[in-house]
Amino acid sequence: MARSMCWHCQSEISGEYFCERCVKVQPVSKEMDYFTCLGLPRRLNIDPARLETKFYELSRMFHPDFYQNKTETERAISLNNSALLNTAYRTLKDPFLRAEYLLRLEAGSAKEIRTSPPADLFEEILALQEDLEEFRSASSERPPDELQPLRAKLEADRLTLERRRTEMEARLFELFTAWDALLDRGEATDHLHKEREAILQEMREILSNRTYISNIVDDLILTIG
Repeated sequence: MARSMCWHCQSEISGEYFCERCVKVQPVSKEMDYFTCLGLPRRLNIDPARLETKFYELSRMFHPDFYQNKTETERAISLNNSALLNTAYRTLKDPFLRAEYLLRLEAGSAKEIRTSPPADLFEEILALQEDLEEFRSASSERPPDELQPLRAKLEADRLTLERRRTEMEARLFELFTAWDALLDRGEATDHLHKEREAILQEMREILSNRTYISNIVDDLILTIG
C-alpha cells in the first residue's frame, strides 16, 4: 500500500485497513486498484462468489454505523472507505465495466472508450437515424396503423443490432480467457508483449462498438416502445 504510517499514532503500518498499534481504521489508499481492494487478482474472469464474500466482509468492517461514537476523522474514513468499496464492487461485478476498468489500468486514461460510431456501422446507423426521425415526426400526425410498416422495420433493425452486440460480447468473453491465460504464463518477452497489446486493442474496439450499439438500441426502444 502507498501509505506507511498511521494517521493517528504515526506508527508503521504493515496491515491493510487497521493500525496494529492503536487499532484505528485506516483510509484505503487512493493508489490501490479495485481488484486489490477486494482481494482479487487482476483477471477478467473472476469468481462472483468470492467477489461478493469479500465485499460483504469489508462492508461490515467499514460500515458507518460502527463508527457513530468514534472521532470525526474515523467517521470520515469509514464513509470514504465504504464509498470506494461500493464503487469497486459495482465496477468489478459487471463484466463490461470490469473490462473497461482493466483497460484504464493497463493502457491509461488517455485511451478512453469512444462513443462515436464505428466505421463499418456508420452508413447503417445514419439510415436508421433517418428512419427514427421520420417515425418521431409522423407519430404525432399519422394514425398508428400507417406507422406499422416503419415500426416493423425499426424493430427488425433493433433485433439485428442486438444480435451483433451478442456476437461482440461472445468474442469479448473469449478475450477475457485469452488475457488471463497470458498473465498465467508470466513470461516477459517481446512476443508476449505484442500478444498483450493485441488483446487490449481488440477489447478496446469491441467495447467501443458495443457502447455505441447499446446507445442506438436504447434509442430505438425508447422511440418505438
